[in-house]
Amino acid sequence: HVQLVESGGGSVQAGGSLRVSCALSGDTTSGYCMGGFRQAPGKEREGIASISKDDVPTYATSVQGRFRISKDTAKNTLDLQMDSLTPDDTAMYYCAAGRPFVVCSNDALLGAYWGQGTQVTVS
Repeated sequence: HVQLVESGGGSVQAGGSLRVSCALSGDTTSGYCMGGFRQAPGKEREGIASISKDDVPTYATSVQGRFRISKDTAKNTLDLQMDSLTPDDTAMYYCAAGRPFVVCSNDALLGAYWGQGTQVTVS
């Protein structure tokens, strides 16, 4: 039974950094397409990054160059390093994992396993 648990959210001032991690239990991350999403109050859910089973990342334009998605196979986690944060990045952040996908993308992950989310607040 696959489960995802996010950690590492919190509050930071604009220009600062945070790292959100997503621990996967019940399997190993290496075979999964995984991704990060966020949803701010009153806004639609946004897919911000994904990483394929072969560790190929893709990013939404809104986070390109500021966020980095990676897998830590030793810890069996998905990590999202977020730099140069702005108030527009304030949201609940979620991770998702799924397989097998022909193409790994945030759209493909919508029906996959999801974590419970962690809050990120930038002031």
